[in-house]
Amino acid sequence: MASLREVKDRIGSVRSTLQVTSAMKLVSSAKLRKAQKVIEGMRPYADALSDILAAVGPLEQKAVACDAPVAVVVISSNTSLCGAFNANVIRTALELRDKYHGLVYFPVGKKCAEAVRRAGYKPEADYSDLIAHTSYDKASAFAHALIDRYERGEFSKILLVYNRFISTSVQRPTVETYMPFSLSSAASAQAEQDDFIFEPDAHTIASNLLPQMICLKFYAAVLDSEAAEQAARTVAMQAATDNGEHLLADLTLEYNKGRQQKITSEILDLVGGASQE
Repeated sequence: MASLREVKDRIGSVRSTLQVTSAMKLVSSAKLRKAQKVIEGMRPYADALSDILAAVGPLEQKAVACDAPVAVVVISSNTSLCGAFNANVIRTALELRDKYHGLVYFPVGKKCAEAVRRAGYKPEADYSDLIAHTSYDKASAFAHALIDRYERGEFSKILLVYNRFISTSVQRPTVETYMPFSLSSAASAQAEQDDFIFEPDAHTIASNLLPQMICLKFYAAVLDSEAAEQAARTVAMQAATDNGEHLLADLTLEYNKGRQQKITSEILDLVGGASQE
C-alpha cells in the first residue's frame, strides 16, 4: 500500500493535470464555435455557386491520362490529444493503397506527414502551415498549384481525405473526388427549379466561377477538418477530465482512510501505554 505522502503527491499531480485538461477543453470549445461560424458564413456562397454552375450545364474539363498516378490530399492535425481523430483519417488514407496504384500523398498536417513517411512514401512537401494558420488565400494557392499539375497530366485523379464534422461527438473519415470536379446532386436538382439569366454567356460565367468553386471546395474541407479536430479534442479533454475527477475522488478516499488508520493506530498505542502504567 502506498504511503500517505505518495498518495498526497499523486493527488497534487492529478489536480494539476485536471487544470490543464479543463483549460484545453475550454480553448477547443471556443475554436470549434469559431470554425462553425466560418463554415456557416461560407455555406450560402458555396450553395449559390453550385446552383449557378449546375444551371450552366455540363462542365467542360480537360481530359487527362488515365495511367497517371493518383494524388491523395490528406488533412490531419499538427498536434495530438484529439482522440482517434488522426488515426482514423490516416488509416482511411493508407487503405487507398489497396484500390489505387502509384499514389502520391500530399499531407496537410504534421501527423499525417509522419504517418506517410512511416508507410514508405515521400510527401510532396510540408503543408502543415495550411492548418496552423488557416486562410482562404493559402488554401486557394495550394488548390491552384494542385489543379495546374492535374491539368498538365501529372495526375489522373485527385482525392481529398479528411474528417467530416457531423456533430461534437461524431467525426466521419471521408474520401472525396476533388478532380475531376463534379457538382452534388442536390445542387443539380435545385438548378432545375431556378431560372437564371446569364450575362455574359453561360460558358464565360462557368469558366470564371469553376476555379473559384474548386478552390472553395478545398477550403471547405480544411475548415470541416478543423471543426472536427476541435470537436474531437473537446470530447477527449472532457473524457480526461471526468477520468481525472474519478481518480482524484478515489485517491482522496484512500488518503483519508490511510490518515484515519494512522490516527486510530496512534490512539491505540496511547491507550495501550496508559493501561500498562
